Amino acid sequence: MSDDERKKQIAELSKSLKEGERLVGPTRRPDGTLRKPIRIRAGYTPQDEVAIYQPKGALLKKEMGSAGPPGYEPDADSKPKTKSVKRNERKKEKRIQAALEKEKNVSEVEDSGKQESLEALTSQVNRLAVQDSPQAQDIDKRIRALKKKIRLTEALEQKSAEQDLKPEQLEKLAKLEDWRRELKLLEDEKGETTVS
Repeated sequence: MSDDERKKQIAELSKSLKEGERLVGPTRRPDGTLRKPIRIRAGYTPQDEVAIYQPKGALLKKEMGSAGPPGYEPDADSKPKTKSVKRNERKKEKRIQAALEKEKNVSEVEDSGKQESLEALTSQVNRLAVQDSPQAQDIDKRIRALKKKIRLTEALEQKSAEQDLKPEQLEKLAKLEDWRRELKLLEDEKGETTVS
């Protein structure tokens, strides 16, 4: 096919093109022959011209380039501070100053009141030593155990009206008054040890 024939063919094809269609001229094959001109309809994108799919992550990388990690704003320091940011900074500075002054005052009071606090501390330790003696701890333990026994037995006493009780449960009910007396004696004894 000669050059003139090809031009005529392209001219005929271009006359019959509808709106939005286009014409791609003949291309040369590797062996040297020419391909026919191609008419492309409106809205169609040839496969050769379709953009290669790229995931969002790859697109973001391209956009950011070497801007740094996500969320990094290099010119954040150059932004003017808002009123609320300035107010918060002032409040923070005041809190820091107040804490420093308080610490200073506490250290002064500690120096002047060291002797007084030492005496108060020794008296408290002496009182605790009397209260936390093994005998006092033993009494507290025994009081807690008796209170628990009394509480459980009273609950059992309320159930006894509704149902028959086992022999062990009846024995507990019989001991209830003895436990109350023993509890009263222990509480009196504890009161005497804490006073002395």
